Amino acid sequence: MKRRTLLRTTTALGAATLATGAADRAAATPPRAPRSEGPLRAHVVLFDGVEELDFIAPYEVLSASGHFTDRTVEVHYVSVTDARTVTCAYGTKVRVEHRWAPDQADILVVPGGGYARREDPGVWAEIRRGVLPRALAAARREGLTISALCTGVMLLSAAGLTRGRPCTTHHRARADLEQQGGVLKNARVVDDGDLVTAGGVTSGLDLALWLVRRELSVDAAIGLEQMLEYEARGTVWRGERDRD
Repeated sequence: MKRRTLLRTTTALGAATLATGAADRAAATPPRAPRSEGPLRAHVVLFDGVEELDFIAPYEVLSASGHFTDRTVEVHYVSVTDARTVTCAYGTKVRVEHRWAPDQADILVVPGGGYARREDPGVWAEIRRGVLPRALAAARREGLTISALCTGVMLLSAAGLTRGRPCTTHHRARADLEQQGGVLKNARVVDDGDLVTAGGVTSGLDLALWLVRRELSVDAAIGLEQMLEYEARGTVWRGERDRD
């Protein structure tokens, strides 16, 4: 049985504390009604050299969101290769059991890692190999939100998904992203409908909290903030695609 009742009680006790912050962020509240049919399916993409905090923060936020909604939330690590163990930037080893299946996802989350170095492993190595960028380019379809944070956005750029689109990335990659055709926005999270990007490392928390607000509810996001003892930071930029 989920801890939903206990956590909702905790959320209610903290509501007064969060009320002011929630009101300040009211302008960032998505205008559209979240979808309610079927589970919310999120796939977090892993590759060798991926930054630990880049993928762990969104994974935990999205997974924990199931405690604050009646909608089922399914979160999986996926890889473009077969089931295998991924070695992360700081040596953490993660077993990826789920196959690449963007047709069975509502959200893809692409973390970054290793962009500061050109050698293997990391984002540069994945761009050189081309397998992941090609898979991301082929994944785009109606009903799928492709999101990325930190230098994972550069994998979307290599896939041609950010050209001419509002976006952001880690500050050290912003010039590269703009040179490759991305339309840079000065915001921690940039929501252009089916493309959602975020800045460096810790912004994975804000990316995931925003996706929870957008796809589940404001209450779910506020409940998560209380549970995590973290308040969403910075600005969310929204494009016309997200306002439809």
